[in-house]
Amino acid sequence: MRVIIKPDYDTVSKWVANYVVYRINKFRPTAERPFVLGMPTGGTPIGMYKELINLYKNRKVSFENVATFNMDEYIGLAPTDPQSYHYFMEENFFKHVNIKPHNIHMLNGLTKDYEKECLSYERAIRKLGGVQLFIGGVGEDGHIAFNEPFSSLTSRTRVKTLTESTRQANARFFGHDINKVPSTVLTIGVGTIMDSAEVMIMITGKHKAEALRHAVEGNISHVWTISALQMHPQGVIICDEEAASKLSPETVAYFKDNEKNNF
Repeated sequence: MRVIIKPDYDTVSKWVANYVVYRINKFRPTAERPFVLGMPTGGTPIGMYKELINLYKNRKVSFENVATFNMDEYIGLAPTDPQSYHYFMEENFFKHVNIKPHNIHMLNGLTKDYEKECLSYERAIRKLGGVQLFIGGVGEDGHIAFNEPFSSLTSRTRVKTLTESTRQANARFFGHDINKVPSTVLTIGVGTIMDSAEVMIMITGKHKAEALRHAVEGNISHVWTISALQMHPQGVIICDEEAASKLSPETVAYFKDNEKNNF
């Protein structure tokens, strides 16, 4: 596992955006062979999306031959609902770049057949040859996507019930009213994420420090689903100094020294 520690949120956002552009351009995608990118929502990736839009406008990258898969969606919210992840992605990224609509893949929160929707999502990923780079965030309790504590580390795309702590954390997007936060979601599984060629998790802020400590220094456990990244051959954590504040000084020194000459 790589752990890249940057000074602050803005530096993390710029680094990740530039890395995404580097990976896309290195892949040289075509219409027949698109670069498959996994994408997150929430507060953490907003800075990255702003940087990606700027890089696109400055002609550093094209998304014409990029296919995307998002991590999750609330059950019961229409794509036009301002709190849906469809809406989030459209407003914060898709409408600002040249991605083709048929290359955008998102789970349908209004589906009446959850099992069929989830199986179709898994098949769509496999049909495109798998995800090349999956970008994600993490919850304070260490969940990735909506794989809450005690989720199977081999789980696939499925329906998941959210914990009260996750709903409380997300209430800020719903006018700070937890009663407006849906209690169930469709989410890709930990196993789905781990199938990706490379997984990069963004972790910023002191409130995520405990999750980062478990991810890097803790045991692999379904209690902290982020810890599954330890088993990935191309797992990367990009974090800021605040998030790294609970790592041991020896761990911080090791990774800073290890990364000083890397991208």
